[in-house]
Amino acid sequence: MKTSPARLGLADDDLPRLRALGWMNGEKLQPEVVKLLQSVRSGADPLGTLKRVLALAERTKLPPTLAVEWTALAGASKSLWDATLRHPEWLDGESTDSTDPRVFVQQHLVEIARRDLSGEWPLERVVAHISATADHAAKLALASATKRFGERTPDKAPPPIAVIALGKWGAEELNYASDIDLVFVAGDGDLRAAVRIATSFIDQLATPTAEGLAFRVDADLRPEGTTGPLVRTLASYRAYYERWGEPWEFQALLKARPVAGDLELGQRFREMVDEFVWQVGSEGVRELRRLKQRSEEEANPNDIKRAPGGIRDVEFTIQLLQLIHGRADTRLQVTGTFGAIAALIEGDYVRAEDAQSLADSYRFLRKVEHRLQLWQMAQTHQIPAERADLALNMGYRPGDLSAEGQLNRDLHEHRRRVRELHEALYYRPLLEAYTSSTGLTREQADDRLAALGFQDPVGAARSFEDLTSGLSRRSRLMNQLLPLMLEWLADTPHPDLGLTQLAKLVSTSPDQTALVSVLRDRPVAGRYLCRLVGSSRWIGHYLDRIPEFLPRLGDDRLLLDLPIGAAVAEMATERMRLRQDRGSRMASLRRLVRRRALRVAAADLLDLVEVETVSSALSDTADAAATAALWTAQQGSPGDLVIVAMGKWGGHELGYGSDLDLVYAGDPQTGLKLAAEVGAVLGQPTADGIAYRVDLDLRPEGKQGALVRSLDAYRLYYQSRAEPWELLALIKARPVAGPPNDRLEFEAIRRECAFPVLVTSEMLRSIRHIKARIERERLPRGEDPEFHLKLGPGGLSDIEFLAQLWQLRLGAKVESLQTTSTVGALAALEGEGVLTSDECRHLVATYRFCTRLRNRLFLQTGSPHDALPIEGAEIARLAQSLGYRDRGTLREEYRSLTRRSRRIFARVFFEGPE
Repeated sequence: MKTSPARLGLADDDLPRLRALGWMNGEKLQPEVVKLLQSVRSGADPLGTLKRVLALAERTKLPPTLAVEWTALAGASKSLWDATLRHPEWLDGESTDSTDPRVFVQQHLVEIARRDLSGEWPLERVVAHISATADHAAKLALASATKRFGERTPDKAPPPIAVIALGKWGAEELNYASDIDLVFVAGDGDLRAAVRIATSFIDQLATPTAEGLAFRVDADLRPEGTTGPLVRTLASYRAYYERWGEPWEFQALLKARPVAGDLELGQRFREMVDEFVWQVGSEGVRELRRLKQRSEEEANPNDIKRAPGGIRDVEFTIQLLQLIHGRADTRLQVTGTFGAIAALIEGDYVRAEDAQSLADSYRFLRKVEHRLQLWQMAQTHQIPAERADLALNMGYRPGDLSAEGQLNRDLHEHRRRVRELHEALYYRPLLEAYTSSTGLTREQADDRLAALGFQDPVGAARSFEDLTSGLSRRSRLMNQLLPLMLEWLADTPHPDLGLTQLAKLVSTSPDQTALVSVLRDRPVAGRYLCRLVGSSRWIGHYLDRIPEFLPRLGDDRLLLDLPIGAAVAEMATERMRLRQDRGSRMASLRRLVRRRALRVAAADLLDLVEVETVSSALSDTADAAATAALWTAQQGSPGDLVIVAMGKWGGHELGYGSDLDLVYAGDPQTGLKLAAEVGAVLGQPTADGIAYRVDLDLRPEGKQGALVRSLDAYRLYYQSRAEPWELLALIKARPVAGPPNDRLEFEAIRRECAFPVLVTSEMLRSIRHIKARIERERLPRGEDPEFHLKLGPGGLSDIEFLAQLWQLRLGAKVESLQTTSTVGALAALEGEGVLTSDECRHLVATYRFCTRLRNRLFLQTGSPHDALPIEGAEIARLAQSLGYRDRGTLREEYRSLTRRSRRIFARVFFEGPE
């Protein structure tokens, strides 16, 4: 064996030291010592490593068999080796459970580094253990700081305080030499006392002693940075983020994790910031990209963290995808990079191989970062020009290439791959090659389009070309999917429209990668999408919103998971609070209304919901919009204005595209300005369109009447001056926004005035006369009365007038008739014997049928329609959309329902005094 001292790197003065240690048998080295020296010789800084190992052995009588396990640490970290010399008792690996966070941290870092350098632990376990060490150190430091506070101020109880980890600490991915980023949250109590505890906490961790320091502490991510308060309450954080929060701050808060102190308070902080983190919009994304680019431009090319192809390329890519998709997919609402990558794969937001490539490169780059920092436990990210020792500490050994050459090769490849994926995911859609395309050629597509019955072959071929041309992932994937999707489209009422709208969707979608991934991997979602775009021109108006709920299309449960009732109003108002100015609030409100209408329309077109659910959901949206508009008009301050829904909105029976009939109650002086602002917030055209058209004609005295009346004025008017038809309108009144007590008071006025104890013959004649005039005068010229859904015989107007007339007549005696719902009123009339059970069932069925036809016509054409088409393509498409085999069957069912409804109306509406 070639084991001479010189070959093993020994100098002449090393031999006496080895003899003194008992590591030699005469003039020969013991076999275990040879193994040790070979390990030292093959590693980084062999001369220095040998000196450090011998120094430790001389102090502790460390046997050579155990010394081999420590050679990697001796060659990689002078700082941690010095700590081991101070504490040789650490060699046995047993924790001393020191209450000094500095000692605790140093001991655990020594053990973590030893296992890391030996290859025993992968990176994920290394960073998790360093982070857990920081967690425990934080608890020790906070306990010590709280104890000191108590000793110095024994008459005061320590205030609640929570330590929130951010950055790599929050992600549980700390480096050996990381600062720990944090913020402090205080509960109710003495804020100055909380600041004293927080300051002492930082001192416990960051002030050096003979044992060094535990961690450098960075609190600069707090609001207003170094100039801001060190400690804030939850309310103070919320106020800051609502008004001043920047996108980069919300990106940082993505990593927020309570680690010490009052963890319940910390969790409330996490839940509060989630309201901001997952609301970063398009401008926020652009700002984050600008900041990232600026950071790159300022970075040294050899910076493993900030330069192109570095650690931040991976982290910022993953975080941006989280911010964009995490608002709809809670799987992405995780703090760690590796957990987020796994969630992105699971949710198919990136290709699995790309995500795995990012993860592998991230491990490599983080390992390089660790080896750079271990030597002096310094926060450096600069790769040195001479990299031989770095390569050896990374585990490379000479072969065909030197260790340094292998490192340079792999480093270049990982950085190149990271940069490529970063640019693809962070800035533009990914480009991929699909070598096994089974799509259609242009000629095959022409034949297929004709065979499937597309009526406009030229337009269809143009749409096909738009979808499949080019080399993008989108076009290649669509080429594969189109044969199946054309069949799905052919089964819809309007295949040509569907193909055109599908092409528009794919070409204008801001995140084509997510869109095509859904279409590729979720066939149900693809089929549902084809049904939507092939059934509804209205859907086409909002194609830019479809990608937000495409992932839901493959799961009926998720599609139907729509907040209802008061929860919608709370959500809408919270959105207003998060916006800082009127314009952004109006834009947010319009987006909310569109998104909910789109979700409801999708469920409706897919026949997943009944017509009452559609009406209720649309009415809930209007309620929420009114509440949010009033909050915006009052700028969050309390006021006395009440918004009262009337007509179909009041009855919770809204359809698509309905105006909002409403009246205002409140102080006529102060309320006038507020009412005008509410109307503007709802109905003023903006770049995002309008939320709703507002109709105030049902207020007392109509267009000539005051815009706002007091509650007393309403009571007086309805008691003494209201026409009978106005009492019918009052039956549908439903206060939806404003002070709760005032809303209750208006409801009391409604019940008192809309259901008089005495209903005279003159009142009944007046109502019947008005109904007759409506039938004569309001039917549009050229419309066939038999097929008018609203005003035709047996249609919606007949049923509503019948119900309301009898509500007026009997409501004072029968509380169940005091409902705003038409269907609810019909059920109550059955209970009172006004309608037979069969008559009630028939009227309800007709009412639902006509309402459904009206809704579906709006979705189909994109505009309101009250008349059933008689001939042509529209009636055929409507019949197919509703599941009828042909248009004749649909017309016959309509005739059958409305003719009998008219007979019931004629009997019941005119029953009683003339």
